[in-house]
This record gives sequence, C-alpha cells and structure tokens, in this order.
Amino acid sequence: MPKILIVDDEQSIRDTLKEILEYEKYEVSEAKNGEEGLKMLTREKFDAALCDIKMPKMDGLEVLEKSVEQGIDTQFIMISAHGTIETAVEATKKGAYDFIQKPPDLNRLLVTLRNALDKGSLVNETRVLKKKVSKSFDIVGESEAIQHVKETIEKVAPTDARVLITGENGTGKELVARWIHEKSNRSKGSMIEVNCAAIPSELIESELFGHEKGSFTSAVKQRIGKFEQANEGTLFLDEIGDMSLSAQAKVLRALQENRITRVGGDKDIRVNVRVVAATNKDLKKAIEENRFREDLYHRLSVILIKVPPLRERSDDIPMLVDKFLSDIAAEYGSKPREIDPTAVKLLQKHSWTGNIRELRNVVERLVIMSDSQITKDDVIKNTDITP
Repeated sequence: MPKILIVDDEQSIRDTLKEILEYEKYEVSEAKNGEEGLKMLTREKFDAALCDIKMPKMDGLEVLEKSVEQGIDTQFIMISAHGTIETAVEATKKGAYDFIQKPPDLNRLLVTLRNALDKGSLVNETRVLKKKVSKSFDIVGESEAIQHVKETIEKVAPTDARVLITGENGTGKELVARWIHEKSNRSKGSMIEVNCAAIPSELIESELFGHEKGSFTSAVKQRIGKFEQANEGTLFLDEIGDMSLSAQAKVLRALQENRITRVGGDKDIRVNVRVVAATNKDLKKAIEENRFREDLYHRLSVILIKVPPLRERSDDIPMLVDKFLSDIAAEYGSKPREIDPTAVKLLQKHSWTGNIRELRNVVERLVIMSDSQITKDDVIKNTDITP
C-alpha cells in the first residue's frame, strides 16, 4: 500500500485530503507544518508527499529543497491557493513532480498522484537495475596487475581525458570502458559502442557520423550516427585498429573540432563526446606500416590502459570462477554449483589463450556437464585441460 504524507498547516485541508486518499486505499500520514513534515520525511519512507507551499516557519519549497539535498526520493506534489505560473515553474525546477492549485480538483489530484507513484516506481526499478548491471560488470580480481587497472580507472574516469585500452581478445577491454563511463561525470548519458571490426569499411563513416537521405543508393532516410547518439555521453570505439584510413581522418577531425558532418551533408554538427577506444592490435606497428594514423593515435592515447591476459593473473581465477558460478546459477534459476579446490588449481595452470571469455565458457560447460560438485575429473573429461 503506497504511503502518502500530507504537509499542510490547515487542519481542514489535511482532514479532507486524508479522507479522500484513505478511501482510495492509500496509507496516509499528516504533518501540520514544514518542519514536522521534513522530520517525518527524514525518518520514514513515503512514496509521495502532498505539500502546501505557503506555511509559517518553513514553506513547502524549502521542505522540497531540503528533501532533495538529503537524497529523499519521495515524489512531491505541491499545492497552493496562491499559485502562479512562476511558482509552478520554480517548484518543478526544484524537483517537484507537479503543482496543483487549491481547492484541488479531485480527479486531477488522483490522476496526478497515480502518475507520480508510477514515476517513483520506475525510478526505484531503474536504481535496482543499475545496481544489478554494475554488479554484473564488476572487475573481479586482486592481483597486482588488475589492481593497477582499477586504480587507473579511478583516477581517469572523473576527467574527460581520452583513453586507449589495449589487450588480447577476451581480456575485458569493454568492461574497462564501461567502468570508465559509469564512474565518470557522463554516467547519466549514454555509452554508445561501435565494433569497428564488424562494420564493412564502406559503411563505417555512415555508422559513425550518420547520413542524409539520398546520399547513397540505400540511404532511403536520414540516419543519426553514433557520434550524435553519444552526445553528452561516451563513445566506445572497439577494435579501432580495424578502422579504414578515410574513417580515421574523419574521426580525427571530430576529436579536434568537436564537430561532425553527416555523409552527404554539408552542415557541421557540434558534438560533446568522450571517446574511449580499444584494440588488440599493435598500433605502433600499424603506424609504421601506414595502416593507422599517428596523429589519431596520439589523440586517442592521452591515457593508456593495458588489460593483462589471464595467464598473468592466475591468482584471480578462483574469484572469477566463483563469480561465474553465481552468475550462471542466477541465469539458470538454480543454486550455485560447488567446485572442488583441486579443480580450481587445475584451471589456474591452463594458459587461457581466450582469456576471461574462454574461462567463462568453460565454467558454464562444467556446470551443465557435472553433477552436484565440479571435480578435477570433470574438468579433464569435459575440456581440453590436462593435469
């Protein structure tokens, strides 16, 4: 049952609103002034508050402002007999869901309250989902190599510095990019990913910068490119070493001028994007072979982060295995499978050319093929890992 707080210095208004809301099956509490209302909001969790604006000592806008400052996520509906457009605008700017004039229209009040409660539910669901996502994208490990990566992320993420992430396939370069975004000041914006290796060279420019209708044979309508989609957020260019030289030139211009031009267009479009790039290739060698622009390399590599291969952080394998067992159990809706310590030691001795991605696949295979506990024999029987 949703909990509603009525904050109003007029007893008659509180009584009327309480009677209406309790009839609609809401749990209702009352506060006779702003100070009392703020104390109740601090002590208890309310889904919504109907708050008068004109009150002695502490007015409704001050209650709203202090609640927002304290991180109280109650949805506020402000009510007043002296309302103006300016007051309504000020209330919404301070964080109120809506503004209703006294005496309130009953139908509008109930519809507004239901909508406010729906918004509160969505906010809470989003918060829970973000926690789940951040947990699933956690960087697991305590080895010296991975600790260095984590420390670098903590220092770099709050800045707008461009980052080049290097490492073998399967080491978790995308994970590092996501952490940089989530810990940055742009985390409320989007992180847009582009796999440069998966897009044909003749389409990469359209993918990155968009195109105008009719700019080429299959351009039947205008397309917004990844740079524009990532505006105010982060653009993650994965496998940047596979990008064509012509696309590299345009990316360089975008980084230099913070402007892009759609394919087939002549209008400059300003963009505010943080670029994080990743590659499994040796870009310095590619520069020597004229396959990668040196000026672009220096633009991208303000900060370099090298993600270590799994064979260089074998001490992290037990923690990774535990995480994968928990993740897989959650996906399958079952209890996490136990694994014998001798099986884990055998996994630690493997070279893992596919790195963390390979380890995760092996653990899932073992969960499917083994009984209640994964043993050393299960590892030998179901994988190409030998003692």
